[in-house]
Amino acid sequence: SEHYAMLSAVDQKKIADQRSWIVLGVLGGLILIISLFFMVNSNRRKRKMNEVLSGKNEAIEEKNAIVEEHNRSVAASIQYAKRLQTAILPTRKEVNQYLPNSFLLFIPKDVVSGDFYWFGVANDAVYIAAADCTGHGVPGAMVSVVCSNALNRVLNEFTITEPGEILTKTRELVLDTFARSDKKV
Repeated sequence: SEHYAMLSAVDQKKIADQRSWIVLGVLGGLILIISLFFMVNSNRRKRKMNEVLSGKNEAIEEKNAIVEEHNRSVAASIQYAKRLQTAILPTRKEVNQYLPNSFLLFIPKDVVSGDFYWFGVANDAVYIAAADCTGHGVPGAMVSVVCSNALNRVLNEFTITEPGEILTKTRELVLDTFARSDKKV
């Protein structure tokens, strides 16, 4: 302390300035170290979150692929059902053979439907039906196939030609078909 007293005021000022700079340097270093710590910690958390999100994205992509495959499968089944339903419909050529000035207009609501038209000939008489079966889409199309088959059986197998009787027997055959399916389940 004597030695300090001997120092001139200028030297004391220099020492005080140096102490201030040292304190500021130490504080700055501490702030820098603390900032680096938080940045590194934040970066680790972001990396972990990115890994979690990446895993979730992969899971979502896998599920999307499964859904897309199911959609393709369903679409292919519906297209095949359309081919089957179209196969039961009479062609324009068949209808024009007996009704030359006629036309066909068939615009189902969906790719396949419960709506269908039917055409039959027996004893030089022409029979036409525009039918709307219960159901839409594939279930309705399946009912239309059953109903069309029943109409063909009534006209050709049972040789019923009276329109009211044709409808009555067709209804009976359709109900019998579905009664058998209930017993199989």
